[in-house]
Amino acid sequence: MLRFVDLELIKWRDRENRKPLLLRGARQVGKTFAVRKLGQDVFDAYVEINCEELESACKTIFENDLNPERILRELSLLANIKIIPGRTLLFIDEIQIVPRAILALRYFYEKIPELHVIAAGSLIEFALEKVGVPVGRIDSLYMYPMTWIEFLLANDKKLLHEAINNHDINNPMPEVAHKQLLKILGEYFALGGMPEVVATWVKQADALQCFKIQQALINDYKQDFEKYTNKYQIKYVTSLFDQIPRQLGQKFKFHQTPGEFRKRELAPSFELLVKAGIVHPTYQTSAQGLPLGADANLDNFKAIFVDIGLAQAILGLDLKEWIISPNEAFINQGNIVEAFVGQEILAYAYMFQKKELYYWHREARTSSAELDYVMQINNDIIPIEVKSGKTGKIKSLREYLKTHPNTAYAIKFSSQNYSEFEGLRSYPLYAIAKALNIPQEL
Repeated sequence: MLRFVDLELIKWRDRENRKPLLLRGARQVGKTFAVRKLGQDVFDAYVEINCEELESACKTIFENDLNPERILRELSLLANIKIIPGRTLLFIDEIQIVPRAILALRYFYEKIPELHVIAAGSLIEFALEKVGVPVGRIDSLYMYPMTWIEFLLANDKKLLHEAINNHDINNPMPEVAHKQLLKILGEYFALGGMPEVVATWVKQADALQCFKIQQALINDYKQDFEKYTNKYQIKYVTSLFDQIPRQLGQKFKFHQTPGEFRKRELAPSFELLVKAGIVHPTYQTSAQGLPLGADANLDNFKAIFVDIGLAQAILGLDLKEWIISPNEAFINQGNIVEAFVGQEILAYAYMFQKKELYYWHREARTSSAELDYVMQINNDIIPIEVKSGKTGKIKSLREYLKTHPNTAYAIKFSSQNYSEFEGLRSYPLYAIAKALNIPQEL
């Protein structure tokens, strides 16, 4: 299954001033697979060192001095393959097990710059807290679950992908293609973008087997809790993990979490889930200027789960509706539709920079107004409204435009076909990458 990250990794390989690369993201989003594919496809040799499997040996190697020549020699002996800078890709997986290995990346860059080295780990953010990121010596690439476009291509729908990529917003998509795209999008909504789930769907088209894999992934996430929490925090993290999917699409309220817990107990545990890549906050902003985070209210936020498929599996929803009757599901599950748009925005963002999400909310005595997302596109702040059904009022969007008269244009995502009227660009949900001007060639 081709992914956009594959192209970015090839560009990294060929970059003249290349730095060691940290792959960052939640567990099971495809980090290890992407690096293995790179090593096997475009390098003369590939060496993979898993610090979890080889913990004792890795600690011995990296907890001595950080001399890069010595480390490289000993890693070659450990792997029984000579690591040749410029020809071999060195991959250090689960690097958080030996945090000093992160510091060693700096010296690879300074002393052996021709070496291609990538590191990854499902809980790498917690190791970075201990040792920090050597500024200017390491690049980070952020990974997320598979996007809708990647899902479409994995299902060998190249012609439909080309139809999206080449379509003009001023004309509706031909109805036969529009209906087919919404049907396949319904499959994505049920399954989500976790690579193992998608691969199983592509090979077997067995939804029940996919749902079993989702449950296994949820259990894997829960088993990780003890790796990055104190014993007394596990109950808070577990409650939040189950509660976040229940509050999709609304301002997150700690007091709604089951159990007699206080915000001061839950808030630090929420941050642990953020660091683990399991949840992504969407902060309220007035959107009066760039950067959007400058006037964000960090106390007011929504939360989206790492993957819409896993979020619904936690809720115990009947996901078959997305596959059997997607049009009805789009109408009935507006919170999931909104989370999908956020998931897509994150995944299509510039991979070498951590992306933050924002929404706009105005509270007034007589009425309040809210937009699901606001984001920077080029040098403009663009408001984004998400509608789950084919129709819906855009009162909040009109209120936003009154207080932001210099807005270049606005975007609406829904199951409706393409249209544009008076600065409102309406895109179907399957065309988010197109709306955000994201190159879609794979």
